[in-house]
Amino acid sequence: VLLATVKGDVHDIGKNIVGVVLGCNNYDVLDLGVMVPLDKILATALEEKVDVIGLSGLITPSLDEMVYVAKEMERRQMTLPLLIGGATTSKTHTSVKIEPEYSGPVIHVLDASRCVPVVSTLLSKDKEQRSFYLQQIRDDYERIRVQRQDRLSAKTLLSLEEARKNAFRIDWQSYLPPVPKQPGIHCFDQVPLKELVDLIDWTPFFQTWQMAGKYPAILSDPVVGPEAVKLYDDARKLLDKVVRESWLTARAVTGLFLAASTSTDDLHVWKGKPGEDPYVLHHLRQQVKKAPGQPNLCLTDYIAPVGSGISDWVGAFAVTAGIGLEEHVRAFEMDHDDYHAILLKALADRLAEALAEWLHREIRTKRWGYAPDERLANESLIAEKYRGIRPAPGYPACPEHSEKQTLWQLLDVENATGMKLTENFAMYPAASVSGWYFSHPMSKYFPVSTIGDDQVADYALRKGMTSEQAKRWLAPLLEH
Repeated sequence: VLLATVKGDVHDIGKNIVGVVLGCNNYDVLDLGVMVPLDKILATALEEKVDVIGLSGLITPSLDEMVYVAKEMERRQMTLPLLIGGATTSKTHTSVKIEPEYSGPVIHVLDASRCVPVVSTLLSKDKEQRSFYLQQIRDDYERIRVQRQDRLSAKTLLSLEEARKNAFRIDWQSYLPPVPKQPGIHCFDQVPLKELVDLIDWTPFFQTWQMAGKYPAILSDPVVGPEAVKLYDDARKLLDKVVRESWLTARAVTGLFLAASTSTDDLHVWKGKPGEDPYVLHHLRQQVKKAPGQPNLCLTDYIAPVGSGISDWVGAFAVTAGIGLEEHVRAFEMDHDDYHAILLKALADRLAEALAEWLHREIRTKRWGYAPDERLANESLIAEKYRGIRPAPGYPACPEHSEKQTLWQLLDVENATGMKLTENFAMYPAASVSGWYFSHPMSKYFPVSTIGDDQVADYALRKGMTSEQAKRWLAPLLEH
């Protein structure tokens, strides 16, 4: 079984777990690693005479890469089964976008626990059983395509003009935006790891290992509890060693800047004096028709408009806890200790998220300082009981990944932290987080889902992209 994280993507924890599970079930696994180009995947598959190809990815542009691989496999008249997995993948996306491009078997594998029965059926010598299974998959995917089309037909989209008229309205004359106590850019070269340990949200850690349940309740769960306790104990032991011996470096850069919103859903951000050429952040607006009284939201709604005479501010940040990770992962792998290699990657991810939490608290209470008296326990931080939000490019409120490019320029992220962007705007090291800060007390998270062709055309114009480029980056939001 050949496994690869597709071009432009650096996330491989789930793929690593799949590889271990398959290996424990006597399958030979050839893992090509991360950011693997299409040609290398297919050339290696032919050279090594593999039986199955498995593609993985986390960021949404990876979905397009998987479509390209399927198209190329069809062009080359290949017949190998193609398995699709990763956090942003789904059975719906596989059935709608990938399976129609390839006449060979295409199967979405939800998690590592499903990979062994899928592969064993695909490679079964019982041709009748295999044929029956593949026909079931094809029928299921056809049913999903029909249902999706029915849902889309029932969904009403407003025009972009109508959606903008139904924006969230803030009474700016009765609200004074808080002025940062320390505006500008701030770098944190080495945040002590011990300050992050108590800010870890452990629930996603267990989800990484495909254990369902919230921490700490999962530790006493009648089904997965005993295994969860063992995993947690192993993680805490390794985490203590990581902190004690400084295996990882936690680094961050953040900035607070004057900003104003425009009528076209852009934010103008001034790194220097107002009136100089601004950095422009391009945002997207919800277009699905809402119930009466419900606005069609865009992040720009939370910032005072250009020409209002009100000085407003926006923040930006980029953090990583992945510096130093690779050498320690490699040491575990050289020792054939895949379990601790994966455990360390998962802990680095948790530390990066904890660092994002630590930095946001630092901003709210000190640098921006609009909540100087905030005293929240970790449970309340996880539940986002604080004022303000920190949406991340690539996530529901601002789902277009290429906006990270502007964030990188604004904060000079690479020089400040060593973090890089791949060609598909994944962050490297993988244990990294970036995003924006909004302080308005009414700001909240929301999803931008389906958008219309008019917003695609408008976005392309604002970004200076061709229509085809815009459609590529906005693919997960398009109806067709």
